[in-house]
Amino acid sequence: MRRSKYRRASSRNSGWFSGRRRIIAVASTLVVFGGIVTVTQISSASTNRTQRKALSACDSVRAPAGTKLSTKTRRGSWTQENGAVTQHADDGAGDVATTAELRARCRRWVMHNVGNNNGGGEQTTAPADDATTAPQADPSADPTASGDTGNNGDDNNGGGDNGNGDNNGGGDNGDNNGGDNNGGGDNNGGGDNNGGGQQETTAPAPDPTNSDGGTTPPPGVGLGVLTNNCSTSNLQLHDGFQVGDRCVTTEFGEVSSAANNPSLLITQAPRSVAVNAPFTLTVSTRNLIRDRFLAAGKGGYYVESSVLQDGITRGHFHTACRMLSSTREAPDASPVPAFFVATEDSQGGRAPDSVTIQVPGMPSAGTAQCASWAGDGSHRIPMMERANETPAFDAVRIQVRAGRGGN
Repeated sequence: MRRSKYRRASSRNSGWFSGRRRIIAVASTLVVFGGIVTVTQISSASTNRTQRKALSACDSVRAPAGTKLSTKTRRGSWTQENGAVTQHADDGAGDVATTAELRARCRRWVMHNVGNNNGGGEQTTAPADDATTAPQADPSADPTASGDTGNNGDDNNGGGDNGNGDNNGGGDNGDNNGGDNNGGGDNNGGGDNNGGGQQETTAPAPDPTNSDGGTTPPPGVGLGVLTNNCSTSNLQLHDGFQVGDRCVTTEFGEVSSAANNPSLLITQAPRSVAVNAPFTLTVSTRNLIRDRFLAAGKGGYYVESSVLQDGITRGHFHTACRMLSSTREAPDASPVPAFFVATEDSQGGRAPDSVTIQVPGMPSAGTAQCASWAGDGSHRIPMMERANETPAFDAVRIQVRAGRGGN
């Protein structure tokens, strides 16, 4: 039987890739692939070391002590109205995370964000010898929640870490709203997103400035935080003026201890007044230094972080009166009130004191609501140490009657 000529190698090709040449070619191939293997092994070893360092940091995580709870509230969460309403006692302060839960959340975050495809490493699963202390991500977790998905690339927005000491992390990316709206801080700049602009919805990248080498998870990791800055928003950045449908990048700033948290009370107010009759309100504040006020009309709205002086919030307080169209449903917030003032008098402090507010009168008969509330430099109600504290505000209702007189 005759062998087909198409199965016979040409003498030219077989001559070139034979003998010593074949040995040289094979050796070259091994060298090339050997280099790749070596590089891969080096990268993997580096990745493993980084992850081990991060995982060891997780082992030092400790659950905080529980906070004080209200005295008359039932514990936990419950539903009312056939399950339509859920109530959370003490704003969830009684649902304390355990050390084991916090460490597990930390480890899941590490396996998704440290030494994997976020930062150029190849490894996305724990090394074999770390398997007992570094479980892989929980497959039942919400894939959109923080800490349960990868970072879709490298460091995802500049490597900031939620504003924890990395203030305006990635730099002043453009001062997008006309410059330094906060007395030198580019709080509304095009990209100063409170720590470099990491995305909480896709598991923020490590902060390289952290003392542990950028392996500390951001606050709230594993809880399904929707976002913690404007990098995930489609809205324009807020510019310090009174405009809605914007995203505010200003960091919250400093929060005082519970003993120094601001409080406020309306201590005197009339029960009824006549239409257009002047009256007074007496407002007492505690732990509020009334010396910070940035005019909203000048671009000072939501641009200054909260600042403490000797542990006390610096700010001012507001008083407003409006007519209520109904006392059975929440009012429309959009109409301007009949009366509104912001009080900044360079007074106040740790001890309680009182300020008298002169109201020129209400425009019509009915029920008026007068409210007072503390504000920090950006006009926001000051933050509190605990979730189950009462904010620094108070409100009273006053009957406004046709005719003269009042009491």
